Amino acid sequence: MSIKTGLLSDRAPYQAIVDRPRLVMPDDTRMLVWIIVNVEHWTIERTMPRSVLTPPMGQPLMPDLPNWSWHEYGMRVGFWRLFDALQQRGIFPTMAINGIVCESYPTIPQAALQADWEFMGHGYIQGPMHKVDDQVQAIDHTMQAIKKFTGKAPAGWESPGLTETDETLDYLSAAGISYVANWVLDDLPTWLHAKPKPVLSVPYTVELNDIPIMAIQNHRSDEMYHRGVLQLDRLWRDAEKIPRVMAISVHPYITGVPHRIDAFEKLLDALLAKPQVKIMTGEKIAQWYSQQVPAPTAS
Repeated sequence: MSIKTGLLSDRAPYQAIVDRPRLVMPDDTRMLVWIIVNVEHWTIERTMPRSVLTPPMGQPLMPDLPNWSWHEYGMRVGFWRLFDALQQRGIFPTMAINGIVCESYPTIPQAALQADWEFMGHGYIQGPMHKVDDQVQAIDHTMQAIKKFTGKAPAGWESPGLTETDETLDYLSAAGISYVANWVLDDLPTWLHAKPKPVLSVPYTVELNDIPIMAIQNHRSDEMYHRGVLQLDRLWRDAEKIPRVMAISVHPYITGVPHRIDAFEKLLDALLAKPQVKIMTGEKIAQWYSQQVPAPTAS
């Protein structure tokens, strides 16, 4: 199927979950889970990507010290709570990382590298792809920064805010990205049309994501646990017939704070206690799927 220039929807032809190919699950499991830790660089000289405190009198002020500091707490303190929670349970997550973080906060990627976390591209500096002057250059800077730090270019990509223009997927494909987490449209990986070669969409989430839950919907501190268990239980039942992939996405400045970390830890324990559930990185899920369902040929 050819791509109609300018129509993002044409990259993902409709396919019902009941019509998906039969899949052999790894290690006699029935569903897979991946956990994404988003590590971002917010520069105080620019407008904050999001805010927790409205400005006095409703007038935006620069520099935005309180909201920048809100995020900075996550880099100084919150990340290490998430790190300890995952390390103590032997869980290897995927870290969505702004490329510049390898230089601006090197202690964080160094700890993740030593712990054998997956590094996933997340833009160079936190901001939507629509506002990047040169997407090709920004993607390349991100890839090179991660490769220089880890010795390996990232296989996956999550755009800041899950943003893409009509051209982004082609740029990512040309840069060597094999899977993306921007398309929250399925419970299983699915191939997306791109040039020069297709890119796999691995199921991501805006439902088990602490930004919508906490920063937008303003739920109680333990909502991630309660919603996560409901999601886990239902997908587990669904997976008796058709395998499922579940994603959990967290940010150090939101889930890494003292009043939320316990709920995250309880959710991790629930995942580990559930039979026939396997926690994998995004890259390993992409490899598992693509080995059984090869990429479509271009036409």
